[in-house]
Amino acid sequence: MIKKYTFGNPIETNATVIDISETKGTLEFFERDNNTFILRLAENDIVYGLGQQVRGLNKRGWKYASNNLDNPNHEEDTLSLYGTHNFIIISGDSLFGAFFDYAGIITFDIGYTHRNLLTVTPDDDNLDVYIITGENETDIVRQFRNLTGRSYAAPKWAFGYGQSRWGYKNADDVRAVAESYRNNNIPIDSIYLDIDYMERYKDFTVDNDAFPDFSGLTAEMKKQGIRLVPIIDAGVKIEDGYDVYEEGVKQNYFCKDADGNDFVAAVWPGRVHFPDVLNSDARKWFGEKYDFLIKQGIEGFWNDMNEPAIFYTEKRLESSIEKINELAKTNMGINEYFELKDAVNSLANNPDDYKLFYHNIDGKKVRHDKVHNLFGFNMTRAASEAFDKICPNKRILMFSRSSCAGMHRYGGMWQGDNKSWWSHLLMNIQMTCNLNMVGFLYTGADMGGFGCDTTEDLMLRWLQFSLFTPLMRNHSALGTREQEVYRFDNMESCRKMIEIRYALIPYLYSEYMKAVLNDDMMFRPLGFEFHDKFSRNTEDQLLLGNEIMLAPVYTQNAEGRYVWLPEEMMFVRMRSLNDYETEILPSGHHYISAKLDELVFFIRRNKAIPLCSAARCTDEIDMSTLHLFGYENSSYELYDDDGISKNISRENISTII
Repeated sequence: MIKKYTFGNPIETNATVIDISETKGTLEFFERDNNTFILRLAENDIVYGLGQQVRGLNKRGWKYASNNLDNPNHEEDTLSLYGTHNFIIISGDSLFGAFFDYAGIITFDIGYTHRNLLTVTPDDDNLDVYIITGENETDIVRQFRNLTGRSYAAPKWAFGYGQSRWGYKNADDVRAVAESYRNNNIPIDSIYLDIDYMERYKDFTVDNDAFPDFSGLTAEMKKQGIRLVPIIDAGVKIEDGYDVYEEGVKQNYFCKDADGNDFVAAVWPGRVHFPDVLNSDARKWFGEKYDFLIKQGIEGFWNDMNEPAIFYTEKRLESSIEKINELAKTNMGINEYFELKDAVNSLANNPDDYKLFYHNIDGKKVRHDKVHNLFGFNMTRAASEAFDKICPNKRILMFSRSSCAGMHRYGGMWQGDNKSWWSHLLMNIQMTCNLNMVGFLYTGADMGGFGCDTTEDLMLRWLQFSLFTPLMRNHSALGTREQEVYRFDNMESCRKMIEIRYALIPYLYSEYMKAVLNDDMMFRPLGFEFHDKFSRNTEDQLLLGNEIMLAPVYTQNAEGRYVWLPEEMMFVRMRSLNDYETEILPSGHHYISAKLDELVFFIRRNKAIPLCSAARCTDEIDMSTLHLFGYENSSYELYDDDGISKNISRENISTII
């Protein structure tokens, strides 16, 4: 059951797709103190949710701020990440979900200030609160997902392996990557193009010197079974003669400053304007621009820098330079030195700068900070709605860095710029479940880590988890160690792991599409299925579909790990598709060995999964080789379709025996 409570005059977020009548009377479960919502937690209550956030599955013990932020250096003390998803489930003495439908900044103090208090504080008192009760956690998630709409369905080719790097500067770089993967017999389906492909970082352009025949390159790659996936950024470069800029200015499609002029900030190209994607006309205009690349054979995109990220504003840059010049004339001691650092560090993504520009929402002028978390959602919505017109019956790959609840209808999301840290591998594992709760099924992290220099063992361990996530992309930053898997001494082990991924694609695609159809989760915490104390407190294992339990190795130099089995399961150790062992293990605590070149996972009791032969790309997967792997005398309900059209139906499900 879902109850809706309205406070003040909420700004429409478009997070929900179902109209629910307002419930009059006292808000259920929570107390209120001014605009703060207070819940007293029992000692055994677990708090799930918040989608993309730091820390584990159980969010107790820390404070979180829903405030979309470009923050690649996130650690345990981080308050905000790239996306905001204000949905939580309290599981314990009480069982219910709560969704705070709010466009601005909202903080969740979940047992940080006081261990047994959960407080939720929006910046103002204008929001809708939905309380969801149900039979269990999974039922509550399904109701929430029904409220917020069906998840985006990605094309099947997007389940293949993708290689990305900030630094593929020209067509020859792309060809060299493709050739190295093909010559080493490593399967691959996509190569991603970061900002290097653009003409001086201008959206919807191609650098003709570096990519002299872009459509020809796209066609050349596709003949090899490889799609090119370019990046699109939020800022539009200010430059006379640039059609996107000139059209936006002429049509008043850019965000405005307080005086009604086009707001100026700076990102990759230098000074930019932001398209007012919260304005329906501007959103339609911006979305139609993707057709420039679609006409050149592009079938997928990733939206970036759409919190939106700001390197600086002109006024703040001027103020910082004045401060630096002033301090440079002094004999700087400790206090002056920190003032100098603050003058520089306060330039990027300064909260006060988000108060300097405005949106036109249905003719009403709205200050950006009041709707900040909606920008990435609407940039991706712009693209998705345009795709429906440009290629109405074709699925286009689309995922975004910034998001909020409801954007899952329009695209997936990757887990943002991360680091080549073991702790970020664990965060990737835990965040996957939390994002599935709020509808983001097409998700994954930058495998191996985006920033810093990865190591061979981290890459291989990360690969062993990522081969189960819908988005499997190896991505790294300019200036870091090159981490294409063919560069490592253990390339052969990486190749075998990626081959296992391709053998699993029929299963992974099936579980993904069934989750889309059923408003379900593809990945779930153990505590959603098993209610013993060990399962409820397990933070580093997760269920995939109804057949698999994952227990990834995520610590350096580990040759195994301890696992909790809530029921009998089949333990699988794989070095390649043809080199594996299985063992039936009883319920209980076990230590399992897992050498660096060994993939380990579990098949649940009396279950089996479909596997096929490896292929060099998804287009060449041979479904005639499909067979069941797991417990004998089991069956499996397989979803399969053409992988590209929008004909998504339960009629595509068949039983394999």
